[in-house]
Amino acid sequence: MSTTELPDAQKVRLPQVSADENALINSLLAEIHTRRLRNGLRTSYFESRRAIRSAGTIVPPHYFQLGLALGWCAKAVTGLGRRCNLEGYVWPDGDLADVGGDKLWDDNHLSSEVDAAINAALLHGPAFLINTVGEDDEPESLIHVKDATEATGTWNRRRRRLDNLLSVTGTDKDGRILSLALYLDSETITAARDRANLAWTVDRAEHDFGVPAEVVAYQPSPKRPFGRSRLTRPMMGLQDAAVRALIRREGHMDVFSYPELWMLGADESAFVNADGVQKSIWEVRLGRIKGIPDDEDAPDALARADVKQFPAASPEPHLKDINALAKLFAREASLPDTALAISEMANPTSAESYDASQYELIAEAEGAVDDFRPPLRRSFVRGLAVLNGIAMAEVPSEWRSIDSRWRNPRYQSRSAESDAGQKQLTAVPWLAETEVGLQLIGLTEQQARLALAERRRAAGGSLLDRLRAAAASAGDDNSGVTDGAGDPQG
Repeated sequence: MSTTELPDAQKVRLPQVSADENALINSLLAEIHTRRLRNGLRTSYFESRRAIRSAGTIVPPHYFQLGLALGWCAKAVTGLGRRCNLEGYVWPDGDLADVGGDKLWDDNHLSSEVDAAINAALLHGPAFLINTVGEDDEPESLIHVKDATEATGTWNRRRRRLDNLLSVTGTDKDGRILSLALYLDSETITAARDRANLAWTVDRAEHDFGVPAEVVAYQPSPKRPFGRSRLTRPMMGLQDAAVRALIRREGHMDVFSYPELWMLGADESAFVNADGVQKSIWEVRLGRIKGIPDDEDAPDALARADVKQFPAASPEPHLKDINALAKLFAREASLPDTALAISEMANPTSAESYDASQYELIAEAEGAVDDFRPPLRRSFVRGLAVLNGIAMAEVPSEWRSIDSRWRNPRYQSRSAESDAGQKQLTAVPWLAETEVGLQLIGLTEQQARLALAERRRAAGGSLLDRLRAAAASAGDDNSGVTDGAGDPQG
């Protein structure tokens, strides 16, 4: 953790809070403050708001005010994020619906929330998942996502968990903190500042869920447990270079794309309209001169009007430069060249070459999913504990098998996926009778469940028909049986 001091104007002094807790809050705020410039810089690249300053004196300054931008850094983040898709959670030893798994998933919109957490982790390094208990008008169990610009904590390397987490929940337009939450082991401190008198109100709440927060980190390491940003310095530098190349190309198109003309033996009347008004500079630049005065009897040949032209300069060197920078960026981001470079493919590439171009990105996605899986699983299990009113120390051992299910990061056609599934079902035929087997041949989870449900209903209807037939047959057999008095038995 950084030891940078927080400016006095931004320090927080909460009442009814111990000196150690106040010191902890301010040290965590100092960490957020220290990282704010770096995180803000990467956010500006991601949102294509990075301004390029004039470099050198060759390109006029006004070309740097055109607002030219590239979305390469955003594509580096979202291109990997779209390969890391959480489809849901599974529980081999039980039914998640029985313990509220479906309710937790739906109430928190976890599909989109996890996507947001993954993008935040790729952009800044860490993102944080926070479990809280819902209030009266909220779902019973909540899972929030916070990024590194508004949350941080202390990492315990031995426990591989957070010892605490500070979340800034509200600020004013000047960046002054108005509300925050400090999550400790089995206790949460929330504080809010009155806008009128700036007085703090502090609340404490005890719970049985430990430190209810998890770190979702991209490429964590022993010395960097909060991970690192996917936007590396080489990527940001290459995007800056490409934007400068775009600006130079813009200037080239304004200046050098028009034919260069020079005239010998012509006076200023060549640049004046019939009404005596000076021709515009664009008419002159475009060669809109239909006639110039000439003297056929001039003794000196050089005195006669003559027009010569330099051919327009091609923008090809600028395009080649941008293309080279795009390929360098693609190598750094593990993206295929076709994602960024200006390529002309007369024929579609083969499936094998397409797969080969995606291998590095697929491997990156698989590694990222391996890092994301444990914190997402722990946060979901804690959410179930909150929903069922179970302390974390009393969570059933069967819940250990609850895990996240991810979509294959490799894109496959439906036919290819079905063919691969058929081969697996040939090896293990009984899988065809299960939901897993139906998914192997390309059915979605919803389609597989609907198919199995319809089969159960059909099987139940067939069984009922057989039972009815058997009952009717038994009734016919008993119709001729009488008791000792000669009356049929009832």
